Amino acid sequence: MTTIQRRAFNDAITRFWSFAAPAYDTGCLQRLVYKPAQDEVVEQLRRHGCKQIADVACGTGILATRIQQELRPDEVYGLDMSDGMLAQARQRCDRVRWMSAPAEQLPFEDGFLDAVVTTSAFHFFDQPAALAEFHRVLTPGGIVAVTTMSPRHSLPVLHALSAGLGAPAHAPTAEAMRKLFVEAGFQVEDQHRVRRPVWTPVSDLITVGVKPA
Repeated sequence: MTTIQRRAFNDAITRFWSFAAPAYDTGCLQRLVYKPAQDEVVEQLRRHGCKQIADVACGTGILATRIQQELRPDEVYGLDMSDGMLAQARQRCDRVRWMSAPAEQLPFEDGFLDAVVTTSAFHFFDQPAALAEFHRVLTPGGIVAVTTMSPRHSLPVLHALSAGLGAPAHAPTAEAMRKLFVEAGFQVEDQHRVRRPVWTPVSDLITVGVKPA
């Protein structure tokens, strides 16, 4: 995808989520789709004792706010490209630093953070570019935790809908995620399917990488 195509795709996604922001916070949707993955990310951050954390594609700020309230790190940054999402995030919590930025161009100096997380959005990123950017902004020994849709079977509806926005979303396999992490310079520390009830139709994967010291 060219830079112009990527910008058009990002703009289309941003407009959609600005429009959809009010529905995103629906309790049932959050419990069924988003909370299990966010629970696993919070546990990874707790386990590693992270203090400078960025939540990329933070949406309305539910995960970033949880990180701030439950873990009390030194600083939490919530980044999104949707003005509608960020407006709701700012109303949710005034202790998180909310910023507008794409995953592929983060507003941090090299080695500034010790954790970067993103949940349920990686399929819309320029994945190699985003992981390279995560690697850049992490200090040696810092972690990246990514959850992404990882269906056991192909999802033609997802590809058709996102193609209409300018480019197909891509849900990598577990093997493809590991390869992306390694090529970006990370050591894969953990990878498993997000723990969900057996009846749920959602299938996603968490991959955790460490930037070598």
